Amino acid sequence: QVHLVESGGGLVQAGGSLRLSCAASGITLDNYAIAWFRQVPGKEREGIGCISTEDNNPYYADSVKGRFTISRDNGKNTGYLQMNSLKPEDTAIYYCAADKDWSLRYFSEDEYDYWGQGTQVTVSS
Repeated sequence: QVHLVESGGGLVQAGGSLRLSCAASGITLDNYAIAWFRQVPGKEREGIGCISTEDNNPYYADSVKGRFTISRDNGKNTGYLQMNSLKPEDTAIYYCAADKDWSLRYFSEDEYDYWGQGTQVTVSS
């Protein structure tokens, strides 16, 4: 059985940083594409970053480019989302997702088979 468990969310002031973790069990993450999504109540889930299986290159949404960094630690079977220069509009529930296949539709929820439960990030002004 596959589980993805996010951690590292919390309350931070604008301009601060957080690092989210996505610990996997039941799969070997280095063989999977990893993505991070976020969702604000009443809005659609937004893909913000992912890392491919083919070339391990990261891809970012414009809203977070230059501030957020995706990485993975294969030894720990864990993915990470480093978030710097946080803004109040980054407040959301953050989810990690994984899929065996890499797709060019990498910010589409439908492309990912496995999801974590989400972790709340709140950025105060």
